[in-house]
Amino acid sequence: MDLLIVAKQVLTGPAGDRLEQGAVLVTDGKIAAVGSEAELSAPEGVPTVHYPDSTVLPGLVNAHVHLAFDSGADPVATLRASDDETLAAGMAERARRLLDCGVTTARDLGDRGGLALRLRDRVARGEVAGPRILTAGVPLTVPGGHCWFLGGEVDGDEQIRARVRENAAAGVDVIKVMASGGQLTPGGADMWESQFDARQLRVIVAEASKAGLPVAAHAHGTEAITAAVMAGVSTIEHCTWLGQGGSYDPRPEIAEEMAARGIAACSAMSGNWRRLREAMGAERAERLFGRLRWLDELGVPLLIGTDAGLPGSVFDDLTSSLELYEHVGFSRERIIELATTGSATALGLGDTTGRVAPGFDADLLVVDGDPTTELTALRQVRLVVAGGRQHILRDSNRTVR
Repeated sequence: MDLLIVAKQVLTGPAGDRLEQGAVLVTDGKIAAVGSEAELSAPEGVPTVHYPDSTVLPGLVNAHVHLAFDSGADPVATLRASDDETLAAGMAERARRLLDCGVTTARDLGDRGGLALRLRDRVARGEVAGPRILTAGVPLTVPGGHCWFLGGEVDGDEQIRARVRENAAAGVDVIKVMASGGQLTPGGADMWESQFDARQLRVIVAEASKAGLPVAAHAHGTEAITAAVMAGVSTIEHCTWLGQGGSYDPRPEIAEEMAARGIAACSAMSGNWRRLREAMGAERAERLFGRLRWLDELGVPLLIGTDAGLPGSVFDDLTSSLELYEHVGFSRERIIELATTGSATALGLGDTTGRVAPGFDADLLVVDGDPTTELTALRQVRLVVAGGRQHILRDSNRTVR
């Protein structure tokens, strides 16, 4: 797809970098040129789309989703009752919903039977609409542990190594390990309890490193976070700092170690955070939410993710999750940077996506209004371009000449 996009402003990334009355030329799936409307004109035969009251920005990143889950009241029961064909169809629909809200890169952190791998490749070939997908395949867990039903139970070093090798051979982009318990698995470890110790996590990291793969560690508990950091994982998912019984137990020395090692934290908070605040109580919730500012102030890289697929965590509303960051004091420009440039960089895609710059993949979002003034503008999607493929929404206010 070749296209010239003209808009009131272009947020090129990172925070603070913008171009008034800007234009972006897309050629052969890449951003070919960025400049002012006066400077750029469409080559012969290339259409121009005008958005006079809109903003162009990099496509958004959702770094923690589960396409195999349907966001319903009991996504695990639905998954277990679905055959692969039904599950694959649902996953494709959910990928499209991500794209509809401007997400052009998504990291899927646990599915069944490699279905997300197949979907990733179908999207890349242009067979179905969806964002760029990074996938972990089947996550590692202990027997009967968190998300055991996805098929990744391992017991002992040899099984750990074998599962990592199997996932790598299948072509995953990241290895996922359930370092602590989680809320989706009744009867398993509590959220604050560890499932693997630091030595076992080092085995996982070492085996993944042989295949050139990063490791994402699901870790709610402080002890699990500590073990994962010491083992050298690439990202900590949730990073909730739960002590015994669910108390809040942050450890500055571990967070500082994360910053020193460049280990990113993904809170994986859904858009339901306001409801969670009511359920938990304001004081406890604000301590939990406040860890985002605390981590950022210590220099820990932050990833934007929503845990989409869990009950009530939908795939087509990233903005509600971003509003949590505004609630705890992040500026809107910083939030947009985290959801684009920052998350792309933390995922190892900083030279590919997350900026509106020549040579980058054409992952672009056009919204009405100015999201640096009001985040709600991100809901006013007018155009999404993912991997150079144009995804035009109904009722778009564009004009073409």
